[in-house]
Amino acid sequence: DGDLACFKDIKPGAPQHYLVVPVKHVGNCRSLTKDHVPLVEKMVEVGKSVLQKNNITDLSDVRLGFHWPPFSSVNHLHLHVLAPASEMGFMSKIFYRIDSYWFVTAEQLIQRLNSLSESN
Repeated sequence: DGDLACFKDIKPGAPQHYLVVPVKHVGNCRSLTKDHVPLVEKMVEVGKSVLQKNNITDLSDVRLGFHWPPFSSVNHLHLHVLAPASEMGFMSKIFYRIDSYWFVTAEQLIQRLNSLSESN
């Protein structure tokens, strides 16, 4: 895709760990607005497609999400795509923990963005 790039994470937290990033600079997930929902949804689609191309068929055992600032290491939007989530190590389960202060799932981010007013 010309708008997004996908590559393997250099410090994988699961057997399959990819990053999906916009080619054009987009700040971290805290800087997003409601207008960015289609971008986030497209990032999720690309992540799932890459997993399926790499023989991950159980999409219920994946972790798709973003680190929430100030816990993001890079100030460029990037979606973590991890699978199988059930095979994540102890530290990865902490770093990519659902319902934590430092990590939000793609679904949670989309809900948060959709709840923003048009002016945000």
